[in-house]
Amino acid sequence: MALAVRAARRSTPPAPTSPPAPHDPFAAKGDSAFGDPRTLKAGDMIDWGTERTWIRGTLRLSQGGYVWAEHFLEVEGGKRWLSTEEDPDLEMALWTGRPDLDLTPHGKKIELEGTTYHLEEKGSGSYRSEGTTGLKSQGGFDYADYEAADGSLLSFERFDHGPWEVSTGTKVAEGTFTIYPGS
Repeated sequence: MALAVRAARRSTPPAPTSPPAPHDPFAAKGDSAFGDPRTLKAGDMIDWGTERTWIRGTLRLSQGGYVWAEHFLEVEGGKRWLSTEEDPDLEMALWTGRPDLDLTPHGKKIELEGTTYHLEEKGSGSYRSEGTTGLKSQGGFDYADYEAADGSLLSFERFDHGPWEVSTGTKVAEGTFTIYPGS
């Protein structure tokens, strides 16, 4: 009789489960063959097709609950990084440090090398540093971001009340590079 009860228990169907949560069928899933830029970290390799580089360090920046990242790239003769943020869609830009420029973020527009940049956003927040960034493990920062009519970017950042760092940038489309995760 006990054997019959155990057999009956094994054949009892499981309790019904709740249906899967609704999802946006058109949302980017980050599962392309190129890798998901949202998961970049120090040690990852990026292949731009003709150029291959490694992420040396990452800054996780936050301002009032809004979070984005800057990934410092290993390059010779300069400072470059890739920024990634969701606003609400993924936005990326490749930046080049411009220590040759003696500028500060003044006013609503700035003329630089024949291009007029208009102030898009400015503010202050906190950062967390991972890998090699040249900054301490955490601190504060200020920024001012400008954009030209042709989409060219100009950015000012200062960390821990230091001097302003000037950078110029270009927008990067998703799928422009391939990510090889580090170990």
